[in-house]
Amino acid sequence: MEVSARNSLKGTIKKIHPGAVNSEVTLEIVPGVEVTAIITKESVEHLQLQEGKQAIAVIKASDVIIATE
Repeated sequence: MEVSARNSLKGTIKKIHPGAVNSEVTLEIVPGVEVTAIITKESVEHLQLQEGKQAIAVIKASDVIIATE
């Protein structure tokens, strides 16, 4: 797979929380580091996502904002 996005994180699907329209998919990148995405329920089914399966979080954003308290 080749994409134009510069940031991709490989991980293991830790949890899928299905909803009526969208699902919340959590990838564990390394132990204790997780990334969560909201994607359509249809995409979860089409990609045959399931807990324990390897996946890639592809991040495409024009801005990344850093904040401190």
